[in-house]
Amino acid sequence: MESFVSDSTWAILYKPGHTVAKVLGILGGFWRRIVALFTQVPQADFVFIHREASPIGPPVFEWLIAKVLGKRVVYDFDDAIWIPNTSEANKIVAGIKWHHKVGSICRWAYKVSCGNAYLRDYARQFNANAIVNPTTIDTENLHNQIKVQGERTADGRVVIGWTGTHSTLKYLDQVVPVLQRLEQRPELNFEFRVISNQPPQLPLRSLVFQPWQKDTEIADLLGFHLGLMPLEDDLWAKGKCAFKALQYMALGMPALVSPVGMNTEVVQNDENGYVCTTPQEWEAALLQVLQDDNLRTNLGKNARRTIEERYSVMANRPNFLALFS
Repeated sequence: MESFVSDSTWAILYKPGHTVAKVLGILGGFWRRIVALFTQVPQADFVFIHREASPIGPPVFEWLIAKVLGKRVVYDFDDAIWIPNTSEANKIVAGIKWHHKVGSICRWAYKVSCGNAYLRDYARQFNANAIVNPTTIDTENLHNQIKVQGERTADGRVVIGWTGTHSTLKYLDQVVPVLQRLEQRPELNFEFRVISNQPPQLPLRSLVFQPWQKDTEIADLLGFHLGLMPLEDDLWAKGKCAFKALQYMALGMPALVSPVGMNTEVVQNDENGYVCTTPQEWEAALLQVLQDDNLRTNLGKNARRTIEERYSVMANRPNFLALFS
């Protein structure tokens, strides 16, 4: 496996400044791709490309691998990456990201692996061998612990959690008024904990920010009692593959989600979480899970079972390996 961006470059990529280091990091990514093209790729039977071989520019590497070297490319994506999704952090390079290359890579690929049916339907415009290969969770080696719902924080709080990058912080706006109303009820005694690479600017007394760290990600997520995944119902969000919800559920906690993307396939009301459309539904669901430890425990057990049976690495293994048949 060869990542385009190194860990050191990734650590500064979305931070202000560090311009020289960022440029050098991107150039280093292109150099690693060139080296791989002459050393690793010629020996391969298949080349698995996730999202793109390089995050900027036309699909030169993909064309060389598929058309010049004649390798069977398995192309995988789990977002609607053909749709421009510009944020403040990436607006400078948005014009050279070459979003329309996705269709070309699909056309050249041997098979296309898509995170949900919406992405698959797009890919099938260019390649009949496009299948749904859902996002999966490693329940044996990574997400292998279960939240104990009866154990509250030291001051007796229930932790409502959310995790994600700076580009998805905008989705929290729809739940802020709901959380503000719940803050008016001191008997609920909750904390809203956000794990991200940038702190959110939200008018909430209950807000606690925790910087995302790779080494402690699972332990940090286990600090939640329940997890939120609000989304806007737009074309970009339809490509979402419920990864946040899958993470929460794998660790034995209920997920409260918007009915967008794969969320409605993963979450069932009163079974392993709640699908919330209106502010009233968000508030009602939050009230239930905040007030009832036993309910959270049962929802969490069912959530974990859902992941093990349908969205774990082991459960999806035959589907994944079929990509290389």
